[in-house]
Amino acid sequence: MEEIALEYRIDRRSGVATYLQIVQQTKQALRMGLLEPGDRLPTAREVVEATAINPNTVLKAYRELEREGLVEARRGLGTFIRTTLGTASPADSPLRGELADWARRARAAGLEREDVAALFTSVLKEHFEGDE
Repeated sequence: MEEIALEYRIDRRSGVATYLQIVQQTKQALRMGLLEPGDRLPTAREVVEATAINPNTVLKAYRELEREGLVEARRGLGTFIRTTLGTASPADSPLRGELADWARRARAAGLEREDVAALFTSVLKEHFEGDE
């Protein structure tokens, strides 16, 4: 059983509910192969200390992940990853390098993080419409 140093980044200006940000970041870590079955998520207290959010928000996110079958709470031990997402590790994909190059070019062209996110989201919608 391994404890992962997963650090949640909460963007209070994003318009996305805080608990959903935790859910999304956990799923992203699963897709990237950063979390594996048996890994322990940070405790609610650890997340609260690192992010200054309400403990109930963390618990709500963990309950949602549990409802989706991704984690399991073990009384007195913590919350553990049950399964992974995806079949291949995107972290090792050659596409990651291409995307990193693109992000560097976007930044050099003067685009802000929010501009890049909006552009990327619009392209995702265009090419993955109806996949959700």
